[in-house]
Amino acid sequence: MANLIVVGTQWGDEGKGKVVDILSESFDAVVRFQGGNNAGHTVVVAEAKVVLHLVPSGILRMGKMCILGNGVVIDLPALTHEIEQLRKLQVRVEGSLYIGKSAHLVLPYHKILDVERERHATPRIGTTGRGIGPAYADKMARLGIRIGDLYDPVAFRERLAAALAEKKAQAGPGSLLHTLDPTALFREQMQHFEQVKAFLVDASEVINRLIAEGRRTLFEGAQGTLLDVDLGTYPYVTSSSATAGGACTGAGVGPTHIDGVVGVMKAYTTRVGEGPFPTELTDATGQLLRDRGQEYGATTGRPRRCGWLDAVALRYAVRVNGLRTLALTKLDVLDTLPGIRVCTGYQYRGERLTAFPNETGILAECAPVYEDLSGWEESTIGALKLEQLPKACRVYLDRLQALAGVDVSLISTGARRDQTILVDTSAFREWGLTR
Repeated sequence: MANLIVVGTQWGDEGKGKVVDILSESFDAVVRFQGGNNAGHTVVVAEAKVVLHLVPSGILRMGKMCILGNGVVIDLPALTHEIEQLRKLQVRVEGSLYIGKSAHLVLPYHKILDVERERHATPRIGTTGRGIGPAYADKMARLGIRIGDLYDPVAFRERLAAALAEKKAQAGPGSLLHTLDPTALFREQMQHFEQVKAFLVDASEVINRLIAEGRRTLFEGAQGTLLDVDLGTYPYVTSSSATAGGACTGAGVGPTHIDGVVGVMKAYTTRVGEGPFPTELTDATGQLLRDRGQEYGATTGRPRRCGWLDAVALRYAVRVNGLRTLALTKLDVLDTLPGIRVCTGYQYRGERLTAFPNETGILAECAPVYEDLSGWEESTIGALKLEQLPKACRVYLDRLQALAGVDVSLISTGARRDQTILVDTSAFREWGLTR
């Protein structure tokens, strides 16, 4: 029985929410292993759009266990709001949602620090301002507070007051940190904790028990490979391990329990925030991709930077994640284009590069080397079989697979979960995922 990891292969926003929603039909449990509510997964079910920031999108499938692992950082008010929204949609949360008690909290002072640091940072990172980076920084500095710590209100109150006092002591006189009251903060957090404490578990124990019982488990990450804190375009990255390796530490399972990794990619490339982006298009084509792809952040609403598919970065993602196969999203966004370009290499100071340099200084100087392909100028929306796609589209897919070095097993042909092609590849056959 397969236990799979789903990761993004670009700078996030690849459509992992829909892919996890599709795949979760064949799994018993979905585990979120890193990130916080700085990422949004959008799923369209029967024309209704559902945006989830913390709870795995598998919650929309009846009878699936959804687990937040210890590698996630949790904003309690955001989590309780999300749970309430799911209840309003008549989604069953009780008996479905489990929260790892070792997950760290994102607290109000983390958000203030995030915004104020970004305001004065050189270079600017382009964070969401949700406090994720400062929360992970406290975790690594052994100053963090875990959600399970709130079981002991007296100790929590003392640690919260001490942490806030330390932050205020280091802040300038104009910082909003000085407006925070530790007593009010304690009461707010305890109020939200009372609403979620019934969901708390030892996530590692639960996940490993499921695996031992032969239950199929799907591990989902937030963000994407190029935002990984170690392997991404540092410093323009997130603050956690968004690649496949992060699934084991973020969920508390051994790597020998993982049977494969699925990478999610768009048919083009997008990026939110600052940092180098070799294939970025600032012309009418870039705006067309943004408009047709509705490329505005599910979390912040910020417009995404858009560009052609970068096969150099894609090959890098295949390598560092050990990808067995790919899931391709937003193919239909390219439907109106007469021609399509794919970046197959970079020019850097007179040298041709075919390997991705994650040093931002080098990447910022790289000019894309393009290969031109014919567009198909036909609608692919709603296609359910490869044979229904235009010939030029199938040529594009074949070239993409050749450049990536792995097969494409899933193709999204629209926003809805039923607008999907599942391809009969060796990986999907091995995992029992073909229809």
